[in-house]
Amino acid sequence: MKTAIALRHIHFEDVGTFDAVLAEHGYALRYLDPALDDLSGDALQRADLLIVLGGPVGVGDQKIYPFLEREMAVIAGRLAAGRPLLGICLGAQLIASALGARVYAMPAKEIGFSALDLTPAGQESVLSSLGETPVLHWHGDQFDIPEGATRLAGTAACANQAFAVGRNVLGLQFHLEAEGDKLERWLVGHASELAQAGIDPRVLRQDAASWGERLSSAARTALAAWLRQLDDPAAV
Repeated sequence: MKTAIALRHIHFEDVGTFDAVLAEHGYALRYLDPALDDLSGDALQRADLLIVLGGPVGVGDQKIYPFLEREMAVIAGRLAAGRPLLGICLGAQLIASALGARVYAMPAKEIGFSALDLTPAGQESVLSSLGETPVLHWHGDQFDIPEGATRLAGTAACANQAFAVGRNVLGLQFHLEAEGDKLERWLVGHASELAQAGIDPRVLRQDAASWGERLSSAARTALAAWLRQLDDPAAV
């Protein structure tokens, strides 16, 4: 079995839809909590795949939450070694920052379901299956595209939604992994944030019911395409 480690910052923001796809491609998945678990061993560098998930803290919070510095060191090590690395939301922001790009607050949070605008490179990438499928956005920060990376997608509210560095590094600002039938955990866990942002959870619940199955299908296709190219450098 290949090994995949997911750094999970909050219990309900897990790999979601990706779980079954990882298993189908021969990955044994385990979670680590960066705030509590020891990140100093070499297991994180030896793992066949490292996934850095989302969370309610930000790149700029490293002095408040020192574990982020340790997490950044792990990410930097993976990048230096060219090891497969997938970042989602906060994870993508941490990767962008480790590559020297700016991460900064948006004028307003982007929370809800909407489709991506794939760049020409994005249309030819592993994200091509997304098409006009609405994905879940849930973020208040954004990143610049790191030097040497390829911009894959954006939205009207956030120009930079995805980037790739070669075949082995993929950063997604949006939550491709989110499962529509489990979104209630997000609505409860982030109730205060939704209230502060003036967002009605009933709208998100309705959109999840409308788009969740289609999003999960597109997400599985996209991740499978990315995993295939990790296994086979000649794969598309």
